[in-house]
This record gives sequence, structure tokens and C-alpha cells, in this order.
Amino acid sequence: MRGKGGCLASLSGCLMKLVLWAIGATAVVWVFEVAMNPWALHIGGQATPLLYWHGSGTVVSKDGKSYPLYVSFWPGRPSGFHGGGRRNGKMKNADISGEGWLCISPGTAQRMNISGEMYGGYRSTEGSYMNFRLLEWRKAFQINYQHRGFFAVGGTWHGPDLVMDRPGEQGIRFQSGLFIDNATVTLRWSSYEEFDEACHSMGKSTGR
Repeated sequence: MRGKGGCLASLSGCLMKLVLWAIGATAVVWVFEVAMNPWALHIGGQATPLLYWHGSGTVVSKDGKSYPLYVSFWPGRPSGFHGGGRRNGKMKNADISGEGWLCISPGTAQRMNISGEMYGGYRSTEGSYMNFRLLEWRKAFQINYQHRGFFAVGGTWHGPDLVMDRPGEQGIRFQSGLFIDNATVTLRWSSYEEFDEACHSMGKSTGR
């Protein structure tokens, strides 16, 4: 009567097989991502074996207002052939996906979606140009999400810092009324906790 009961007769064995299959599938996906985006292993001079980078900085809008920002980004799903399009004299090499948090008032952060592209820099991000669009977070079950507010930033890596200082980048008013246009920001490798601290101290005078 051997073999009766299937997985119920050997639950631990079945669980082990599922774990091994999951590990194998994850490894295959990781190898594929690295083959398509070798730059993601070493973003901004930082070892990134999990294929994503995170950092923070202060967004400065054309009107002079500033907002702490935290971002996390990784290789995105290709939206077209690599080499489709040029920016700053460089060919497009990758799509970018990610998420961010924008501090809009002391202790209050608004979640953002990030989409973008990388131009140049196939094996590393050195010498590459990156362009991000930060959009209001898409709410679950929201049918008409096309009219979300956003702002765009673009720039290049200066050592470990992503200096996004390209002038004239577009912005569209948020649903809350917030408007960020012609924005610039320098992003540095950091944790969310550092951003959260900056958000809570936003607007506090250092002269008191």
C-alpha cells in the first residue's frame, strides 16, 4: 500500500520540495534580470545584489519650496526596445520602476509611484543619465487613475550621488493642490529612517 496518501503521508517532504522549487524559480528570475540589467548589481558605486537602490534627498521646486524625498528603484518591465530613444546624447538602455515617499508637511509623507528610464551605462550606472517621473500613488480599485499629479526629475551620477538637476522638467498639480515644477534633487544612499527623521524636522528653524 506504499504511496497512498501522497503529500499527506509525507508533509515535510512536500514542503521541502515546494521550498526548493521556490528557491530555484527565484534564482532563475534573478539570473535573467542580471543578464538583462547587469548595471543593477552595482548601482551608483554601491553593491546592490538585490538589484535595487534606495536613497533620499531634498526636492527643490521652481517656487523655492523644498520637500524631503525617499526613493527606492529597480529594473522595470521593458516598455520598448533598448536603444529606443535618446537623452543627453545617450541611447536608452533600461526602464526603471520604483516607489517613493514625499514629505509634504512635518511628519506627513505621501506615497509615490516611480517610472523612468536609464540612458547609457549598460554594465554599470557610471556615465548614465536617469529620468524619473514621480506620480501620486495609484489607489487600489481606482478606475480612472490617469490624471494623477506628478513631477519629473532627471540627471546623472556624480560618484555615489544621483544629481538630478536637469532644468525645465515638467510637473502637474496633485489632487491635493500641491504643485512641484522644474524640480531638482540630489539623492544619496540612505535608509528610510533617515528620511523619516528629516520629514519630522521639516521646516524647523536651526537658528533657534
